[in-house]
Amino acid sequence: MGIIGTLVKHPDEIPPLIKLKIAAHRAQKAIPKDPNLAFCYRMLTRVSRSFSIVIQQLSPELRDAVCVFYLVLRGLDTVEDDMAIPIDIKVPILKAFHKHIYDPSWKFSCGEKDYKELMNKFELVSNAFLNLEEGYQKVIAEMTERMGNGMAKFIESEVSTVDDYDEYCHYVAGIVGLGLTRLFHASGLEAFKPDDLSNSMGLFLQKTNIIRDYLEDINEIPAPRMFWPHEVWGKYATKLEDFKHEDNSQNALRCLNALITNALAHATDCLKYMEDINQEDNLRFCAIPQIMAIATLAECYNNINVFRGVVKIRRGITAKIMQTRTMGDVYGTFFDFSKKIAAKIDDNDDSASVTRKHIEDIQEYCESHLLEPRVFSIDQETGLDFFLILLVFICVGVMVYMLYNDW
Repeated sequence: MGIIGTLVKHPDEIPPLIKLKIAAHRAQKAIPKDPNLAFCYRMLTRVSRSFSIVIQQLSPELRDAVCVFYLVLRGLDTVEDDMAIPIDIKVPILKAFHKHIYDPSWKFSCGEKDYKELMNKFELVSNAFLNLEEGYQKVIAEMTERMGNGMAKFIESEVSTVDDYDEYCHYVAGIVGLGLTRLFHASGLEAFKPDDLSNSMGLFLQKTNIIRDYLEDINEIPAPRMFWPHEVWGKYATKLEDFKHEDNSQNALRCLNALITNALAHATDCLKYMEDINQEDNLRFCAIPQIMAIATLAECYNNINVFRGVVKIRRGITAKIMQTRTMGDVYGTFFDFSKKIAAKIDDNDDSASVTRKHIEDIQEYCESHLLEPRVFSIDQETGLDFFLILLVFICVGVMVYMLYNDW
């Protein structure tokens, strides 16, 4: 379905799409004068447009520290992801990355496209890091060291058991949650949150990404990246790449649903973490990626296209999620997307009973806390008439004009 057909079918998504376009444009224009931070914010918009928007809306006390933290970890992640780097070179870099960020003369060429530029000009990130307050520097360096050591461990060993899977996700994402909690606390804007909840925030995101990116990771050249735990996929295939083949579709879906069920176990922890955030801009920063995650899980659940191509949330849904302002929005969207998963559960699926239990836990938690009104609804229905269809085409024209005239 083309963009016109999609907008005609979902006209309620037009205003959020326009708002998202405007917000993205503003994020691209809101570049600091300092050349080091200017590079960081320009790079941020290129490696993650959605993160760029929510980071730009953080308070001045946090914005630069979170931006630099994000790019430092992106640099570390780029080293880990580049399968062309020999292990004997990669592992020492990962373990020493927390020291390299203090050295503006250090750089290491790796990665592709925007990530290659990030690494080739990493001295600008280091300079921005060194200009942060010492308290922020300590948090970023500590989390980078812990993450680098964890990545190095799993470069040299496989993700075999579910415990390994949790440990790997802790190193590459749970530590991000711990680091952000500490940055928020260091800013004086938020109370300290328990580490187990901070960790769950990261695990929920990372497990979603690992599930969604199966095909990209398994087709990586020169060698596949394999993060799905053997303890799970080994029940359904001899080799992880077997799931790409049509004759293994049924087992592929069983494995997929088992991993999505595993990820859903973190959802209520995420809700508990977010409901104790004081500042609206901090809530938006934390909540939008979490809602994107459960939306992605709803899209991926029982969806064979995970093994055939790219599975994405519809752009209009993303635009709606970007409107998140309150915990009412968070509870409402978690409920909506969990309902979508529930509707797709097959009674014959191996994980069906556990999946339903997690969905019930999420829905009960959301219903018991949904006391404030929601700004938007994912399932909003809008009737169509001639004038509404006309409005759709007018709005599309406005969006095209904005896109090509750099409005």
